[in-house]
Amino acid sequence: MAFRLSPWQGKKSQNLPARREERQDPFTLLQREMNRLFEDFNRGFELEPFGGEGAKTWTPRVNVAENDKEVTITAELPGMDEKNIDISVSDNVLTIKGEKHDENEEKGRNFYRMERSFGSFQRSIALPAEVEMDKADASFKKGVLTVTLPKSKEAQKEVKKIEVKSS
Repeated sequence: MAFRLSPWQGKKSQNLPARREERQDPFTLLQREMNRLFEDFNRGFELEPFGGEGAKTWTPRVNVAENDKEVTITAELPGMDEKNIDISVSDNVLTIKGEKHDENEEKGRNFYRMERSFGSFQRSIALPAEVEMDKADASFKKGVLTVTLPKSKEAQKEVKKIEVKSS
């Protein structure tokens, strides 16, 4: 409830709206209040990879491309080391997991600074076609993971196109 200080006394001053917005449509007021609640709720959560003290997990950006012979998946994993990345395929789902530990220490004559950030992720991608898991290949260069999965012989069979006719 809003209160307004005014030089008037009595019941009339209690009924005066505190702000101009309160004289508007009640649905507009409700929408504003809901927007404010969501903005307040989201404040303090870090959404950047490995950023902020509250960030324990994150989701890397992933692209899935398919051609006649293979499925290629690229994932952006900045600052990661390939030894901390785990890739597996099971039931036509590719799963990429990773974890990052970063420590920065700086000592000076009159100061000592130590920063640590930790983050982990797991991303599962349903593959658009059956693949030959034993022929899968993965490479990691400049923070980008590329996984190439050759399609199975059945998945490579020619697909019949159906023409759409207008009536």
